[in-house]
Amino acid sequence: MRRDIFQAIADPSRRAIIALLALQAMTPNALAEHFDTSRQAVSKHLKILTECELVTQEHQGREIYYRLEIEKMKEIDEWLEQYRKIWETRYSQLDDLLATIKKQQKEK
Repeated sequence: MRRDIFQAIADPSRRAIIALLALQAMTPNALAEHFDTSRQAVSKHLKILTECELVTQEHQGREIYYRLEIEKMKEIDEWLEQYRKIWETRYSQLDDLLATIKKQQKEK
């Protein structure tokens, strides 16, 4: 089943795994040490992250290391950009309103 990137970041544990992998490639066992869940639970999260193409596997000897595909994160950034522009416009309007109120208070 093809999953999208937003399914990957919907879960707080997966977001935490993404944050850890942003720092360095890690094995499932190393990742599991950071959580109060089983290694199998972490593996299920890694499977979803792999299906979403957010992480890739790299075999080094008998170990499997998972790496974050940071380029894939741009998909999230591009989606958020449309909202970022709206927020910035609203903040600018709020700044203008507050400046107007402040000016009116000084005139009184």
